[in-house]
Parts: sequence; C-alpha cells; structure tokens
Amino acid sequence: MPTPTKVPPKRQPPPPTLAEQPGKPGRRRTSKGAAAIPWALLAPCLLILALVLGYPLVRLVTLSFQKFGQSQLWGFQPAESVGFDNFTKVLGDSEFWDVVVRTIVFAVGCVVFTMVIGMLIALLLQRVSGWMKTLINIVLVASWGMPIIVATTVFKWLFDSDYGIINALVSKLPGVEMVGHNWFASGPQGLAVIMLLVVWGAVPFVVITLGAGLTQVPKELEEAARLDGAGAWGVFRYVTLPILKPIVVMLTTLSVIWDMGVFPQVFVMRNGHPEAEFQLLTTYSYDRAFVINDYAQGSAIALLTVVLLLGVVAVYMRQMLKIGEVE
Repeated sequence: MPTPTKVPPKRQPPPPTLAEQPGKPGRRRTSKGAAAIPWALLAPCLLILALVLGYPLVRLVTLSFQKFGQSQLWGFQPAESVGFDNFTKVLGDSEFWDVVVRTIVFAVGCVVFTMVIGMLIALLLQRVSGWMKTLINIVLVASWGMPIIVATTVFKWLFDSDYGIINALVSKLPGVEMVGHNWFASGPQGLAVIMLLVVWGAVPFVVITLGAGLTQVPKELEEAARLDGAGAWGVFRYVTLPILKPIVVMLTTLSVIWDMGVFPQVFVMRNGHPEAEFQLLTTYSYDRAFVINDYAQGSAIALLTVVLLLGVVAVYMRQMLKIGEVE
C-alpha cells in the first residue's frame, strides 16, 4: 500500500508591518500634531528666554546707534539716531584698545591657570583614597558655591596692606619684608590678585567636570599604553587627553566667556571705582554708561564685547563639529 505523500502546509504571509496596516500610521510617519508637541513644550522656555535675553539685547543694539544721555533718560529730550558715531568714537579711542588688550591678557591668564590647575587636581584625585576624594569634592563644592561678593571681600582682607595675612606670612621668609606692602599700588600686581581670585572660584567646576570625564577613560587603554613603554606623560598625552578633548574644549570656551565678563571681582576689590589701569571691558562699559552718563557709548562698548565673545563661541562650535566628524 503506497504511503500517502505529505502535503506541506500552506505558507502564511507575514503579518503586515506597522506602516502597512490600514488606518495605522507607521513608525516613520508622524502626524503634524506629534511634531508640534516638542515645540509646544519648549514654548514657555523660549518665551522666557526671549523676554529675559532678547529684549535687553535689542535695547542694547538700539541704544548703541543713538545719542542717549541724562536728558534722554529723564525724557527732557528725545533720543536721536547718530548711526555709527558711537562706534567710531569708541574704536578711535586709544584707551578702549588698551582696555581690550588688558581684558584679553587677563582672560587668557585666568583660563590657562584655571585649566592647568584644574587638570592637575583632577588627575591627583584619581590617586587618592575614596574618603579623601569625597572630602576634597565637598570642599570644592563649598568653595564653588561661595557668593562672589563674599569671596572678593575675603581676598580683599587677605591682601590688605595693613591687616592682610598674606603680607604677614610672606614677611616670615628669610630676607623678605612685605609688611605694609600695597598690592594694588600698580595695575599688574592688583590684576594678578584679582586673577588669583577668579582662578580660585573657577577651579572647582573644572576639577569636578574633568573628574567626571576621567571616569570614562578605559583603564585597558592606559594599561596597554604602559605595556608599550609609555610613561605617565605619554599615557596622558596619547590616551587620556584625546578622550577628554570635548570636555576640555567646552570648559576652555566657557572659561573664556566667563573670564572676559568678570565684573564684581574688579568692582568690589576697587571699592566701586576701578582706576584706569584696572579697567576691563565690563567695568569700562559700566563707567561710560553710569559714571559719565553716556549710555549710548556704554552700550556700544558692551555690544563690541558681545561681538568678541561671539567670535569665541564660533571657534567653540567649529571645534565641536570637528570632534563630531572624527567620531
């Protein structure tokens, strides 16, 4: 008796995908309502940013192209449009360029010392015990959270010519006599003290951020580099630093922006009246606007400062795009 042949079961077609099911939108198809949800959620934040940042910036640009002093402020005379006259006066003033150079040198010094000291401390924290690392991080956060006015007042007392503890400690060194020394008698010395204050306040943020980045460096790569004969500097240069490059670029750019915008440290340290050799772009703009009462020229200086900072931001964005292309 012949054995019956088995008929293979009829193959069922695969179930329709989400995109093929009638009446159901696919994953790649998004309705207009779904696309508008993120914008609706961002709308309150964008509105607040437009009011808090947008209006002052528009007002700043408007004032920089007008003649606006005390008479215009109190409504005795209308504001007059003067075109680029304010910018011509500012750019043609040698004092302005002295302030620009001083600000750039000050900012570069602050950024270099901040990044170098911050990197060294972050690397050293990787070699200490857990409880010591926690204790140091608590101290860093506490110093970082100290209000700028309080920190400036403390530094002002530390470097006081009559009661400052720095003069007393330095005078204990053999052959050194610093009792009664006035650190603010000259611009370079005074700005060095202010630079020390700015670096002291910025280092904790750099240390904490770099410390978090160092936890992402693979230990296997470091060990492989050591087996290949690389020393501590070689491991840092060829393994650690390339991995930390995006964080370093971000911190450097933020430091430049913050340090070029230093104001309360100089203002408080010089009792609200910074001398000419202590003027930075921020204090110079403030003096022109609120001491000389030339609000238009002060706005022009502030706008030029914004343009300089935009150049720094452009460099930052270019570097980040390069890093993204490499990755």
